[in-house]
Amino acid sequence: MPESQDLAPPAPAGVDTEKPSAARVYDWYLGGTQNWAVDREFGRKAVALFPHIRPLCRQSRTMMNRIVRAALDAGCRQFLDLGSGVPTVGNVHEVVRDHLPEQERATVVYVVYEPVAAAHATVLLERDQAGEWAGFARADLRDVHTVLEHPTTLRLIDFTEPVCLLMIAIMHFIGNDDRPDEIVRKYREELAPGSWLAISHLTTENVPEARAEQVRRFVDSYRETSNPLWLRDSAAMRSWSGDWRVVEPGIVRCCDWRPDGPPEPLDELVAPFGWVGVAEKGH
Repeated sequence: MPESQDLAPPAPAGVDTEKPSAARVYDWYLGGTQNWAVDREFGRKAVALFPHIRPLCRQSRTMMNRIVRAALDAGCRQFLDLGSGVPTVGNVHEVVRDHLPEQERATVVYVVYEPVAAAHATVLLERDQAGEWAGFARADLRDVHTVLEHPTTLRLIDFTEPVCLLMIAIMHFIGNDDRPDEIVRKYREELAPGSWLAISHLTTENVPEARAEQVRRFVDSYRETSNPLWLRDSAAMRSWSGDWRVVEPGIVRCCDWRPDGPPEPLDELVAPFGWVGVAEKGH
């Protein structure tokens, strides 16, 4: 199989290909092609520091898909995916399209900041003929007002009806100086009763010290990128839920959130490094 550098498109105008991007590195972790030499070089170094990062990313992706299906089954028909990154296999609109009966409709908004992600999202939605019910808003998720007032958001999301707000593997890129509690609270306040809030986060809580140190070195390496990383524990996840009800099975490891079957040995190996929780706004 050719290296992803043989498949990656020309860099869109304004894209810095001299410094690694967390969104493009994540794409490389998942086996995608929307990355450049600087991202792959960084990714290989990161894997050397933390060999479980690639399976952990895949575990996170499949967990997100289960959350989307559960939200659909619970009646949510609107999805706001914050920090969705470079589109790759198992995107939210694909899960929605495959899970819902053909006659039922749902809408999806991807919020992306990385220019490569935005450019690729446009191509992907056009290819999938999903432009009428799915779109992207190029915005920084920390700017809540811009996200919520973006023309794409206003076209596809009715905030008087339930929304599934996805913050999957993104809050660990939000530093304490950015006031993450306030960011999440502002989003919660705009959502209607029946809405879901799904957050996952990198962690070393309940991880043996030797493996925790491995992750800390991995996290430190992200200082080289435009998107530094932070580690947090489950208490932060609970606080971000506010007074919303945390749905079953609670705040758990990613592989333990309503699994489709028993975990594989590799799932158990990487599971301690990620938390996920889903909360629902009461009526």
